[in-house]
Amino acid sequence: MKYIFIIQGEGRGHMTQAISLFQILKENGHEVSHVIVGKSKRRELPQFFINQINAPITSLESPNFVTDKNNRSVNIFKTLTVNLRKYRTFINSVNQIDAIVKESKPDVVINFYDFLGGLYFMLKKSQAKHIALAHQFLLNHSEFEFPKGRIYDKSSLLYGNKLAGYKAQKILGLSFQSMPNESQKKLFVVPPLLRDKVKEQSISSKDHFLVYMVNHGYSKEVLEFHKKHPDISIHCFWDKKDEPKELKIDDTLTFHQLDDEKFIHYMASCQGYLTTAGFESVCEAMYMGKPVLMVPVEGHYEQACNAMDATKAGAGVSSEIFDLEVLLNYLPQHKDVGDDFRNWCNQAQDVFLKALTEI
Repeated sequence: MKYIFIIQGEGRGHMTQAISLFQILKENGHEVSHVIVGKSKRRELPQFFINQINAPITSLESPNFVTDKNNRSVNIFKTLTVNLRKYRTFINSVNQIDAIVKESKPDVVINFYDFLGGLYFMLKKSQAKHIALAHQFLLNHSEFEFPKGRIYDKSSLLYGNKLAGYKAQKILGLSFQSMPNESQKKLFVVPPLLRDKVKEQSISSKDHFLVYMVNHGYSKEVLEFHKKHPDISIHCFWDKKDEPKELKIDDTLTFHQLDDEKFIHYMASCQGYLTTAGFESVCEAMYMGKPVLMVPVEGHYEQACNAMDATKAGAGVSSEIFDLEVLLNYLPQHKDVGDDFRNWCNQAQDVFLKALTEI
């Protein structure tokens, strides 16, 4: 079969999921004829993604979150107003998707939670099937537990799910643990998409901690912790454009630009992992048996849901403050759930091939 990917470019997770699924499809005789990535002025397309996707890549302007001036929290009002003002740009992006689909004639378009994918199926008549894939879609499940309150945020996120999954024949919800499918909603619960590179790591526990921040404004907290604990080694990954590939503060603190191989290397050997509460890297840490501290980005309700779900699955602990001190205090009580999680993840190839070819 022939596929096209449409991928949300915000953060690292959707791109690493796409790399993993790309490898599964290619190894089983299928073709990914084109990859479309929703881009943002705030972020560069990581080189590791370009290197590992052996297909034409097109970056298109896509709706994105707008953060505050310190690049820390999500500003919902500005996110709505800025994206509404750019609707002509997004219509142009949808037209470009339509041209790519008409030229390539795929059997299936797989949308990794980019709203452009939903807009394309809303505005254009396509012969291709639509499969929507993301952890966010697990929130449609009747058994999913939401954080208390924030009804407006919950409604907005579920509306976003409707847009991203518009006219989807199947909705695949990536999950930390197995749950029953809800076929009446076209919702199928699937394992995380971890790449072979993650699964093949030699695991150890050295003296360093690993930090990943979606928004580089959290570097302030890392520097404050480092002043208090200069003897604790930290490797921190960010995507601050105006900084060098490696910013070495001193012998025990280094900031790295996103580098997938280096990130996985430090993950495999760290004592613990501090991150904003995305999905993919938390799964990688769970697979390697690493304790995780998850700090949802301020105003980012989806990440609050992720943190609650991952804590329930045994990944680690969540906090409202980006502070390694919390992780240090948590380490003695962490219980490794790696065996069960690895068994669930290792079913991915069979589950996805069945889901993507039986439409």
